[in-house]
Amino acid sequence: MTQPDLEMLARQLETGNIAARKIALASLREVPADKAVPLIKKVLNDKNEQVRSMAIFALGVKQTDECYELLINVLENDPDYGLRADAAGALGYLEDPRAFDPLVKTLYEDVDWLVRFSAAVSLGNLKNPQAHDALIAALDSKEVVIQQAAIAALGEIEDLDAVDHILNFAQSEDWLVRQRLAEALGHLPTPKSVSALRYLAKDSHSQVSEAAQISLKRLEESP
Repeated sequence: MTQPDLEMLARQLETGNIAARKIALASLREVPADKAVPLIKKVLNDKNEQVRSMAIFALGVKQTDECYELLINVLENDPDYGLRADAAGALGYLEDPRAFDPLVKTLYEDVDWLVRFSAAVSLGNLKNPQAHDALIAALDSKEVVIQQAAIAALGEIEDLDAVDHILNFAQSEDWLVRQRLAEALGHLPTPKSVSALRYLAKDSHSQVSEAAQISLKRLEESP
């Protein structure tokens, strides 16, 4: 984008019009990160929650040295659970290894399930095998969506030691849990994984059986 366009976007972000601020944020997709982040910061404390949410997400995509600290500040200090969840998710997009400890702390300690869910997903994105203990603990969550996220993340980090733990969900009443299990097992090449996937390939829900068949093929083709 040319400089006049950036000046126009800066003015839009400072206007009282919520729609204009949202459009300007969306337009930053085409702007290089080093020029986009200073503009994103203009609305990081916006009065409108949706605008702030868009800004937080944008910091995960437009990666500069500043983004990590800005997102950590929201994750650790913002009273709005939705925005903390946005920050946890954006840290996963950022893939900064420094986010590991704050995300683990969030998964253990945040009072809201949505924030813990986002933290679990992002721990999978970071692919740090040291997330094992936190994700295994999350399998015992009362919230089914956190169980789903933990199973998926354990697959993402290719945690072979988690296989016995996640196989306990092979007969879960929630088909999405079974689907996440089928997908995760495709990253965990063990005889038990193959056996479970053959079982899940016959699942009554088409999306579970399809996911199991794809994972079986993946394991068969892996070296």
